[in-house]
Amino acid sequence: MSTARLSINLLALASNWRALSSLSSAETGAVVKADAYGLGAEPVALALAEEGVRSFFVAAAEEGVPIRKVLGPEPRIFVFSGHMDGDTDLLRDHDLIPLLNAPQQVQRHFDALPDHPFGIQLDTGMNRLGLEPSDWSALRSAVLARNPALVMSHLACADEPDHPMNRQQLQSFKDMTGGISAPRSLVATGGILLGPEYHFDLCRPGVGLYGGLPFAAAKPVVTIDLPVIQVRHVDVGETVGYGNAWTARRPSRIATVAAGYADGLHRAIGGGIDAFVGDQPCPVVGRISMDLITIDVTDLPQDPERLRILNGHQTVDDLAEAAGTIGYEILTSLGSRYSRGYVE
Repeated sequence: MSTARLSINLLALASNWRALSSLSSAETGAVVKADAYGLGAEPVALALAEEGVRSFFVAAAEEGVPIRKVLGPEPRIFVFSGHMDGDTDLLRDHDLIPLLNAPQQVQRHFDALPDHPFGIQLDTGMNRLGLEPSDWSALRSAVLARNPALVMSHLACADEPDHPMNRQQLQSFKDMTGGISAPRSLVATGGILLGPEYHFDLCRPGVGLYGGLPFAAAKPVVTIDLPVIQVRHVDVGETVGYGNAWTARRPSRIATVAAGYADGLHRAIGGGIDAFVGDQPCPVVGRISMDLITIDVTDLPQDPERLRILNGHQTVDDLAEAAGTIGYEILTSLGSRYSRGYVE
C-alpha cells in the first residue's frame, strides 16, 4: 500500500463516551462537527447512537444532513451556528434544531419556521456566539413561551480548571437561566471534568471522545501507519532533508515514509517525536515535507515495512505539543489521502 493508513477504533470511542457519561447524572450527548473531528461523522455517529447517544451537535446545518440520513428520525441534531440565511429548507427537511445566537436569528426562525424546534445560545462572557444579557432580557419571555429544546452557553477556559473565568461564566449562566424550565447545557469535555455543578441537564463532549486532552483518561482512538518507501544508509556528517536540518553523528539507516504536512502531520512538528515499530521508538529526523518524513531506524534489527506515528505511546496531543498547537487541530487536519479503516 502506497498511502498511509488511518485507523479509527470505534470501540475506544464508545468507551470514552461511557467514561465521560459516567461522570455526570445529566444526559450526555456528542459533538460530531467537522466530520467528527476529521474521523468520519457517519460511522462515528452510528457507533455513538448504538451506545445510547440521543443528542448530537454539529457546526452548520449542512453537516447535520448526512448524520440525519444515517441515524434516522429519532436522535436530536443541534446546529451551533443557528438559523443562518438560506438554512430554512435544510432545518425543516432534515429535522435539525438550530441554536439561535442573535436577535436576528430569533426573528428569522420564528418567521420562517414558527412551529419548528429550536434552542438558544447565551453569551456568558466568551464573546463569540450567543445572545448578550441585554438581548436575552428583552427576548426571554417570548423565547420561553415557545418552549426551546435547549438553552446553552460555552466555557472559554474549561481546560484550565482553576481559571476564574469558569466560575464567572457559571454564575452568569445561573443568573441568566434561573427559574426556567427548559433544559440547560453549559459544558463540553473540559467542563464535564469541572464537576457536577457545571453539568445542568445536558453535557456535550467533543474532543475527549476522540482521545484528546483535557480528558487524560481517554483511550486512544486513532492510529496512523506510515509505509516505508525506501531505507538508505547515511554516513557520519551527511545531512537529511530540506535545509540540511539534521546531520548524522553515527552511521545511520534512514527510512523515508509516505506522509507529510499534506496529510496533517504539520511541518512545525519537526524533531522531538518518534515513529514506532511495536514498542520501539524511532526518532523523526530532518524536516517534515509535503509528502515525506524521514525516520532514523538505525537501532532496529531489520528494515521496517511501516512505522506507526500515532498510537498509545504517542498521542494527538504529543504531536500537537511538538507542533505548537492543540490536539483538535491535528485531528481535524488529517487529510484525504489516508486509506481509512474502522475497528468495530
